[in-house]
Amino acid sequence: MSEIDKDTLEAVSRGDYYDPFSVLGPHTDNKQLVVRTLQPQADAVVLVDKSGAVLAEMSRLHSGVFEATLPTGTHYLLRIHEGNETYTLDDPYRFSSLLGEIDRFLMGEGTHLKLYDKLGARLTTCEDVKGAHFAVWAPNAQRVSVVGPFNAWDGRRHVMRSHPDNGVWDIFVPGLVAGDLYKFELKGSDGSILPLKADPFGRSFEPPPGNASLVPDDKAMVWQDDSWLAGRAQATALDAPVSIYEVHLGSWRRSGDEQRWLSYDELADELVTYVKQMGYTHIELLPITEHPFDGSWGYQPIGMYAPTWRFGTPLEFKAFVDRCHREGIGVILDWVPAHFPRDTHGLGNFDGTHLYEHADPRQGAHSDWGTLIFNYGRKEVVNYLLANALFWIEEYHIDVLRVDAVASMLYLDYSREEGEWVPNEYGGNENLSVVEFLKQMNTVVHAHGGMTMAEESTAWPMVSRPVYLGGLGFTYKWNMGWMHDTLSFLQEDSIHRSFHQDKITFSLLYSFTENFVLPLSHDEVVHGKGSILARMPGDPWQQFANLRLYYAFMYGHPGKKLLFMGGEFGQGREWNHHSALDWDQLDDSRHAGVQSLVRDLNKLYKDTPALYERDCDASGFEWIDCTDNEQSVIAFIRRAESTQELVVVVCNFTPVVHEQYRIGVPFAGRYVERLNSDSIAYGGSGVGSGDVTAEAVTTHGRPYSLSITLPPLATMVFLVQPDLVNDKPDTD
Repeated sequence: MSEIDKDTLEAVSRGDYYDPFSVLGPHTDNKQLVVRTLQPQADAVVLVDKSGAVLAEMSRLHSGVFEATLPTGTHYLLRIHEGNETYTLDDPYRFSSLLGEIDRFLMGEGTHLKLYDKLGARLTTCEDVKGAHFAVWAPNAQRVSVVGPFNAWDGRRHVMRSHPDNGVWDIFVPGLVAGDLYKFELKGSDGSILPLKADPFGRSFEPPPGNASLVPDDKAMVWQDDSWLAGRAQATALDAPVSIYEVHLGSWRRSGDEQRWLSYDELADELVTYVKQMGYTHIELLPITEHPFDGSWGYQPIGMYAPTWRFGTPLEFKAFVDRCHREGIGVILDWVPAHFPRDTHGLGNFDGTHLYEHADPRQGAHSDWGTLIFNYGRKEVVNYLLANALFWIEEYHIDVLRVDAVASMLYLDYSREEGEWVPNEYGGNENLSVVEFLKQMNTVVHAHGGMTMAEESTAWPMVSRPVYLGGLGFTYKWNMGWMHDTLSFLQEDSIHRSFHQDKITFSLLYSFTENFVLPLSHDEVVHGKGSILARMPGDPWQQFANLRLYYAFMYGHPGKKLLFMGGEFGQGREWNHHSALDWDQLDDSRHAGVQSLVRDLNKLYKDTPALYERDCDASGFEWIDCTDNEQSVIAFIRRAESTQELVVVVCNFTPVVHEQYRIGVPFAGRYVERLNSDSIAYGGSGVGSGDVTAEAVTTHGRPYSLSITLPPLATMVFLVQPDLVNDKPDTD
């Protein structure tokens, strides 16, 4: 039996030896099996067989290092005597690596799209022994250990195997079960022990302040959404009706007087039912990826592969998504690949170096948010993010990833002064690594049946154009310009709107340069901005009328629709994530009227192809008149492709009733009033025209016209269908 030198034994006992598998575990030596184990807490260690019979008593070679010999091929367990306690363990150092050669190669290349199946923690069976396999990327660490209650958080006892070719470390720990806590203890290149790290690929986490990762349950989800998945591409297609209800799960509704968060199971019943009743096509979730701070709303994630513990288990979140799909509702997840928080248990300085983030703070730190920026120039980091995007599409059946803070990613000088940023290789401010990453991400997501949306607020070209045409490849882009301009216009007192009408019409100059979503999102009802209702001018009646006018105009305007929770009933106060929405306001007929309007708008939108089929096609929109700023009236037409139906939308942005107001139309026939935001049912005054027959009076350069009564602060929607038309369309 060959001896181990004292320095090696000393290093092993400290947990410092670079290759513990070469010393610990079973080794064949002169036709004997030499078994060594490190048990620094043990008084004695005995080798036993499965029946408990003693095979050999181990001798102490060094502090905590025990050794014994057995006949070759003997299967053994470790019986540990520690004080008055005795327990039996399997030896983690007798198992080979579970990482295959191809997996290790792809990891080294940074091209392993199913990385989440190999890194992190996984329950598995190895040589008929049940336990958990752990793997983590930490190329600059001197040593990596998995620690938890199972080894008294002692980093010496489960030092992992190093794979120098790709910087990954792994180990199989027998006996662990779902829910066991763990973290990684790393020794940096300078020899110092780093703060314990949560698993970058952790599937679930314990609540703060512990923040440990949990060995994930391997119970399979029984999905029942096959029919939805088969057609989900059409559900979010450019020619489909897409009406999105944006939700922060922790403050949509709470349970009882204790203000408890609703669980994923409760939300599957209550939220999904409500969204379906309201007629929305999609739910968009503020990030539910694990985050340590409630006040970040999930936008500073630390567990990119884990739905938050706040509302239940990962399996329960899958059931929530499944319920949405079975009810015909798509699920959009806000996804944050732009930055991550500095919490010591997170990705920052992960192996003692700037591994996931740039070392240069001019590239690696967000001064606005106090966070760190991913290093998109590193192939392994890009692999981490690409695999994460695919993970949510494949493992959780998420339909759309709405990518947060894209503008901050694209520009090297985003929110930075001169001297605070580093130009690209051509001297420009474009982050070329991000451009390449976004193109890869969009290609991967689309190839696997998902879609994407960009929260991007600048004039960057072709955000929602295909990669093969030179675009970034997103399916949709949020129209932040529309949101900003229209809110600015609506906040003007009606007497001043005639001087600012360009704000309400300007978006049509660029509405078809991208595939747009019109967002009235959570960002517009926080940070002192007040609610959408509170930003409307005038007395309370006018405020509600303005809000109804605005929503109906939004549904008439080209682009998919998004409204943040509470907006659908005109919540009066600013959103507060600490408390539920003010549902009691629905006892007020004015708020209930807004809710009824939004419900009817969703139904009208879904039932009327002219309002959605050509959202992203200029041929589906025509101005009737956008120049009557003196009376603050605009009128336009929406056309369908699949039918000959035509919709006329007329908006009166003043509290003045306009009688016998004439607008030009292309057809003779009867124009059916499909919606009037001033209807008594919505809390309005009931002024309107009802159905109107076109007259052969040339107006706005068209051969026919309607004479209508325009209600105060209202939007009216008229529909003319082929069977109601008495003449051919005007083709001039």
